[in-house]
Amino acid sequence: MKIPNFRWFIITLVFFAAVLNYIDRQTLSALAPTIQKDLGLTDRDYGNIVNIFLIAYTISYLVSGRMVDKLGTRLGMAVFVAFWSVSNMLTAAAHGVRSMGFFRFMLGLGEAGVWPAASKSVSEWFPARERALAIGVYTMGSTVGATVAPYIVIPLAAFPFATHMPFVSNLLGEGAGWRMAFILTGLAGLLWLIPWMLVYRQPKESKHATEKELKLLADSNAEEAKSAGSVVNEAPWSWKQIFSSRVVWLLLLGRLITDPAWYFFQFWFPKFLHAERGLDQSQLTITWIVYAAAGVGSLAGGWLSGVLIKKRKIAPAASRMWIMLGCACVMPVSIIVVNVTGMTPTMGFTAIVIIAALAWLINISSLVVDTVPKSCLGTVFSIVAAGSTVGGIIMNTLVSAMVSPVASNPVGFLDRAVYAVFGPILRAVQGGGYTMWFWLMAFLHLAAWAMLYFGRIHKNAK
Repeated sequence: MKIPNFRWFIITLVFFAAVLNYIDRQTLSALAPTIQKDLGLTDRDYGNIVNIFLIAYTISYLVSGRMVDKLGTRLGMAVFVAFWSVSNMLTAAAHGVRSMGFFRFMLGLGEAGVWPAASKSVSEWFPARERALAIGVYTMGSTVGATVAPYIVIPLAAFPFATHMPFVSNLLGEGAGWRMAFILTGLAGLLWLIPWMLVYRQPKESKHATEKELKLLADSNAEEAKSAGSVVNEAPWSWKQIFSSRVVWLLLLGRLITDPAWYFFQFWFPKFLHAERGLDQSQLTITWIVYAAAGVGSLAGGWLSGVLIKKRKIAPAASRMWIMLGCACVMPVSIIVVNVTGMTPTMGFTAIVIIAALAWLINISSLVVDTVPKSCLGTVFSIVAAGSTVGGIIMNTLVSAMVSPVASNPVGFLDRAVYAVFGPILRAVQGGGYTMWFWLMAFLHLAAWAMLYFGRIHKNAK
């Protein structure tokens, strides 16, 4: 059966994969107090488990894109969704810091693979003027997943299984509620595989794509092929070409420098509100504004660059750079966030910063699709995205030092390893408080934009 605009059905499936990805990721965060109590985990244990997840995520990024290119979008996406879903379900068997760390490591290996597969699906199904919007749609899935996760898993963890479903309580043992939360959220990912495997094909092989849609894609590909310096239809790059490409290194460094802003709002902003604005646990539900703003930024960033391409006839890569410049100029608003008093202005200015940060993220992600051959897009996208997680780890380490007392000493193998290498820098910022990070965050995007511009990323230079 032919379905008009079938590409939007495809991106809807990818959107729900991103929702499930972030629900599974945030399950541990949402249930951390309960799980820490049941398993006897300290805050240091929890922090190390989070970093273990990010390390696995980084490792996976380096190889998952190449796997997606080899397996194809359909099978590659399915393999990673199945792997992370099973890993999430197995987390229900954790009984201590080592087992929990192992299962979260496995989750990280699986979850990273969805993003290169998602970008590859966009390159296959969307014309240039719609790609940033499509990436914005599936990126919004991550913010939706992060938003709804607590409302799904906290009630599951609190459900009295011992009273109403004693067989489940007997099977899972102590902590049956949070263990069942991991099982059910992982199971949802396995169910998602059914429609994906049934409907996803290359456009020309799809039974659902109309002739009009196929012509739209063919015309877009032909226009790109004619554009000066276009590389999107070149043969696959070798590893040597990838790691010697100026485009790859510029994009990797751009993500490394700027993605820490978004990681901060995910991992540390609630703690900032608690420490600096005096909010208690129940009042932290106000952080839904963070994810709502992220959704707005994801869609707005993609839509605006599409308008520049369609209405102003600006080349795709150049349109991304114009939107990113606007976003970079907005980011210094973060200085206001840390200096105002009262929750209304704090959250209002925070929303502005997050909208700019996510609009930037959508467009720098679109630059990968614009400037890299489709045949090796997954590989390059995953290598570039590895810069994101490295940046997240650096941010996590810096902010942790900034908000820790000067007398605090590193505890745990990860902490000691980091301090052995970066000790002088961390000791210099230790005890500086959140204000130091907000000032640093204000200018990260401007620095990255200058690097990309003078590196001529918008000229598709290799």
